Amino acid sequence: MRNTTDRGCDENNTLTRRRLLGRTAAVGAGLVGAGLSTELAFADETYTGDTLVVLSLRGGFDGLSAIAPIGDPDYYRARPTIAVPKSQVIAGDGTFGLHPALAPLLPMWSGGTLAAVHAVGQQDPTRSHFAAMESLENAAPGSAVRSGWLDRMLGGTGATGPLAGVSLGNTMPARLFVGSTAAVTMAGVDDFTLAGESAKRPMAAALRSLYADAPDVLAGPAQAADAALAATSRLRTAGYTPANGAAYPATPLGTALSDVARLIKSGIGLAAATVDQGNWDMHDALGNAVKGQRMYDNLTELATALAAFAADLGPAGMKNVTLVTISEFGRRVAENASRGVDHGHGNAMLLMGGGIRGGKVYTKWPTLAPPALTDGDLTATTDYRTVIGELLQKRCGFGDLSTVFPGVTPGSFGLATAH
Repeated sequence: MRNTTDRGCDENNTLTRRRLLGRTAAVGAGLVGAGLSTELAFADETYTGDTLVVLSLRGGFDGLSAIAPIGDPDYYRARPTIAVPKSQVIAGDGTFGLHPALAPLLPMWSGGTLAAVHAVGQQDPTRSHFAAMESLENAAPGSAVRSGWLDRMLGGTGATGPLAGVSLGNTMPARLFVGSTAAVTMAGVDDFTLAGESAKRPMAAALRSLYADAPDVLAGPAQAADAALAATSRLRTAGYTPANGAAYPATPLGTALSDVARLIKSGIGLAAATVDQGNWDMHDALGNAVKGQRMYDNLTELATALAAFAADLGPAGMKNVTLVTISEFGRRVAENASRGVDHGHGNAMLLMGGGIRGGKVYTKWPTLAPPALTDGDLTATTDYRTVIGELLQKRCGFGDLSTVFPGVTPGSFGLATAH
């Protein structure tokens, strides 16, 4: 089954005036009125919390494979051919164990900077990719709020730099950033340019001149784009080599995370970033826990990219970074006739960073006994927003969360230290 949620795009990663204004409208006028200028300095000292990196695992991540509930006998009854054997998990504690493909992350798990939260999900157990993703990224069900929660988070940080909020690896605006706060979408730092820009055709200068005397509602997007272009231009000139022997996989995820690390280390004032990894919609041939199988290979790509990201930043760099994974829903508990798993509900999240109390699985485990399931799915006993809310309060300096997650009380797992 083809994953219809993938956001592939054939357009080149260039920025024209028409495309700029079109993209601005597409993200809810996210850059309008920002009033940014090319005089903005690289550093943005208005925000001193962690850089929050949100990794969206698109298609429906199977948390029951990644963080296998090896102590629950119903896991093996429901998945007789695709369950991860107890003998193959790593970091097993008798109750849960990591899929062996996550081995590149074992040093972080053992070192206490990587954790998982299990049996998380949304209030509405919809199995529609589109409805679930819209709800996940809006994170304000039942309210009149229509912005993305990462836009609201970014607005609450007070960060004003030209690259305070960035979506990496896409050429279409990230719905997480839909709203009134300035954010930039780019396929990559080295590819973020104005169409036609050259020494003989100074398009950026023409853009500045064109909007110099325009009202803020028109000039804002152009000025914001100009500031972001100037900042990325400096980064391209400086070049980039990952530190500490970090070897990113040659994949879209590896490239995007390399750029996130690059932005963080530049001191440019990155407060929030979002990246994607797709191909998690495994209705068939999910495979056993061995190399060459779909789940194993996708988890290997994920783990290798995350391990490279952590190595590149090093312990000092990760001290002020928190990465969290989200996915629109989990997979059904029982495997299907095609040795895959269909759309489900409850799921697992990964948390990584210097402030994470890692090396364990946080959960209010409901068990996989048939009476405990939600229509055949893992019951979500923890709202994913409460997990992120705890991170926002402890690592990002937020007090009241009502502007980010209306009506949500932050979690009390104690999964992170106070900044």
